[in-house]
Amino acid sequence: MQEIKQENKMGTMHMTPLLLSMSVPIMISMLVQALYNIVDSVFVAQYSEKALTAVSLTFPVQSLMIAFGVGTGVGMNSLLSRRLGQKLFDEANDAAKQGLFLAVITAVVFAILGAACAPFFFRPFTEDAEVIRMGEQYMIICTTLSFGMFVQIMGERILQGTGRAVHSMITQGVGAVINIILDPIMIFGMGFIPEMGISGAALATVIGQIAAMILAIVFNAKYNSDISISMRRFRPKWRMIRDIYAVGFPSIIMQSVTSVLTVGVNKILASDMAISVFGIYFKLQSFIFMPVFGLTNGLIPVIGYNYGARHKERITHAVKLALVWGVCIMLAGFAVFQIFPDALLRMFKASDDMMIMGRSALKFLSIAFIFAGFGIVLSSVFQALGNGIFSLIISLTRQLIVILPAAYIMSRFFNETGVWLAFPLAELVSMPMAVIMYIYLYRKKIKTL
Repeated sequence: MQEIKQENKMGTMHMTPLLLSMSVPIMISMLVQALYNIVDSVFVAQYSEKALTAVSLTFPVQSLMIAFGVGTGVGMNSLLSRRLGQKLFDEANDAAKQGLFLAVITAVVFAILGAACAPFFFRPFTEDAEVIRMGEQYMIICTTLSFGMFVQIMGERILQGTGRAVHSMITQGVGAVINIILDPIMIFGMGFIPEMGISGAALATVIGQIAAMILAIVFNAKYNSDISISMRRFRPKWRMIRDIYAVGFPSIIMQSVTSVLTVGVNKILASDMAISVFGIYFKLQSFIFMPVFGLTNGLIPVIGYNYGARHKERITHAVKLALVWGVCIMLAGFAVFQIFPDALLRMFKASDDMMIMGRSALKFLSIAFIFAGFGIVLSSVFQALGNGIFSLIISLTRQLIVILPAAYIMSRFFNETGVWLAFPLAELVSMPMAVIMYIYLYRKKIKTL
């Protein structure tokens, strides 16, 4: 028999303050996370340009780990919030437990693969022995100690799925701040801590993740009254794992596309300098995209809960608000990249040649921001409604199907500029597709509620 509990705020609070309360803390925490990513690269760039190239080449592997962690978390979050909306509290508890189990299994897999593949990963992209050596060091540490990241992500998604976004913000923020503090100490050495270079940057990252993991576990145990997580007598429930991955696996594929994209673009680009510029762009653009991802992370449980509770008007109101806010954030980011490219590049100790290439890259690449907000927000709506395939199609269009062929072809005529122009082209193609899919899904799933 399901326990009778008070209605969650996701079904009762006015939508504007609800979406703000759910999204703003996550947006802040993701901004801090983006800041840590930028600061991490800034310190690495101060250490050496080759270290920056090594970190840029490792970025696809880190993106792949995040894709598996976040994608599984999205599937668990969607299932958890829908079960809460249906008042199936025992199943909501089970969803959280299965998610934590999957996080641990994923960490073990990446630890094994990272240690085995690191010696071979960098050779197709560079012949510089020092870049290869530093890349191996960074990758091995980040993968073999990745359990902190995976469990942290799942703990945060459980908090978000039950409406406790502030606790999620604190968790991620603390981990990022610890990383930022440790970066210069462990990279350059201080006091009794020796200079560790790029290995120090990797260790600072995993220590911050482990600290955030511990905090997420504590918050869920002490302050999350909507669920009760006890792993005693735990058994995997394959039906529930299947339901998690029904939404989560398309999300994993969707986010893994970033790794494939980065590897493909790195292969198309003709020089280590171009790879470094592209790596700088990806670090900087995260500062624009992360708040939108924070918005959508807050949106998913709101829509999932109200879909389970059959509140049609609340769903459509939430979608409209998220679209307006998401587009405004992306337009603000476009303005920053167009007006201040030199200031952004100087943070990474860019040489004169890198400054020339980077200025052009940031201006052309940021044109994509104008169109990207629609696809990102609507993709999250598809996930919340349990239709991960539509999200996958939009992501593949935005980040793979259009970009790589267009980048390859246009690079033959316009060199690096052709690669940069492929990004706004892909967003321009995917935006109307996302709108058409939403209209279809609205008529099929939402209108009839």
